[in-house]
Amino acid sequence: MSGTSRTRSRRAGGAKRSLVLDHVAAVLADRGHAGTRFADVAAASGVAVSTLQGYFGSREDMLIEAFDRATSVAVTAMDEFAAQFDDPWEQLVAMVDRGLTTDVATWRMLMEFWTAAAHDAELRGQAAALAEQYRGPFADAVQRGVDSGAFAPRFATAAVVEVLVANIVGLLYPVVLGQLDPQDTGYREVVLAQLEFALNPTPRER
Repeated sequence: MSGTSRTRSRRAGGAKRSLVLDHVAAVLADRGHAGTRFADVAAASGVAVSTLQGYFGSREDMLIEAFDRATSVAVTAMDEFAAQFDDPWEQLVAMVDRGLTTDVATWRMLMEFWTAAAHDAELRGQAAALAEQYRGPFADAVQRGVDSGAFAPRFATAAVVEVLVANIVGLLYPVVLGQLDPQDTGYREVVLAQLEFALNPTPRER
């Protein structure tokens, strides 16, 4: 599932290459897919265009690897964050808070990734795998709550997880377009109230 298995990741560069990919992701968030060129990345990273061409071969391969790395890093970070919590309700609330406060630059980069994936079968497969991994900690917390008797869900647990994740990633366009502040606490309260109703946790877990 990770970027290391992708057929387009085929050139050398080592640790320097990874740092360059972080610069590529930042330029993508700022300039968009169509506006990110070797010259823009060279200016941001201090790495010569000729070196970038040696690392990636083509502009398209560079952008795809950057999408791959940035999204994989974000999803892995959520996995590691979720692992800190033993209590399933506390884990869900913490993940909701983390997801809803995603910074605008990350949302912009994800917007570019998903837009590009709509036109690239390989990226669509990667996007689907990343989405499944992102849902994992949410599904795990819900299932642990059900198994322990802490939750008595009113709906199918898979549907609860899908709606919860949709409420988080659904912020992408309103936040990127400046229509909603990611720090809007009112949105958070609605999401948590909806989740509480759906999972029906015992008073001890609320």
